Amino acid sequence: MSLVETARDGRGVVTVTLADEANRNALSRRLLAELSAVLDGADADPAVRVVVLTNAGRVFCAGADLRETGARAARERSEQERETGAPAGDNVVVVRAGELFGRFRRSPKPYVGRIAGHCVAGGMGLAAAMDISIARDDARFGFTEVRVGVAPSMISVLCLPKMRRSEAAAAFLRGNRFSAAEAARLGLINAAVPPESLDDEVEAVVTDLLAGGPSALAAAKQLVHRVPETSFDDALDWAERLSAELFAGDEAAEGMDAFLNKRTPGWVPENGDSP
Repeated sequence: MSLVETARDGRGVVTVTLADEANRNALSRRLLAELSAVLDGADADPAVRVVVLTNAGRVFCAGADLRETGARAARERSEQERETGAPAGDNVVVVRAGELFGRFRRSPKPYVGRIAGHCVAGGMGLAAAMDISIARDDARFGFTEVRVGVAPSMISVLCLPKMRRSEAAAAFLRGNRFSAAEAARLGLINAAVPPESLDDEVEAVVTDLLAGGPSALAAAKQLVHRVPETSFDDALDWAERLSAELFAGDEAAEGMDAFLNKRTPGWVPENGDSP
């Protein structure tokens, strides 16, 4: 039984569902491998316009699978490998969580988080890695790592740029859980909405994304991530080159012609099922 389920509508919107409810959608070796394979396919398919990541059950993601991490788990895997002569874990391709988190930033496609459950520890990194995230307002969030004797090391790379340092210090050190509204205030997600409004809010985001040109969306993602990390003069030089490239492209020609002639650009789906 797959731990990751996918569905695709007629508009090129792929919904990816974390479906390991029994394990609270923890980032196990198998779930990471399945999720990475699904996202590889979505990124490589030019017909896929938007990817929505969501969850089955009451938990979006509980972070690392504690049964597979730590010194004891490593010793057990090593012993199993010595006994069998084969890699432990049913020959699952090992995908590091860091590789998964990084792919969302590198992908030219927009990723939308539909957070329909609680989100803690490494799950916070998964939520923060989305381009846009909407959560149920009854979901709970938290950097709970210190309460099991570790720290939110890897996910800090994703979360710290979105937070004020003093608020990050309080959240990381206390390890307490907080509301989805507080997660939105901290900048970790975009909005917290009533459960009955979640699908409508996500659909509104997806509809807006489908109205943008695919190349333009990819460029916009680059701006968000690259400009803040670049010196002022270098950012201006790079942005000027990017702007010239975009204005000279076929997508811009189509978009401007559509605007001037009061028609819909060719990249906007005419119809299709809702995600």
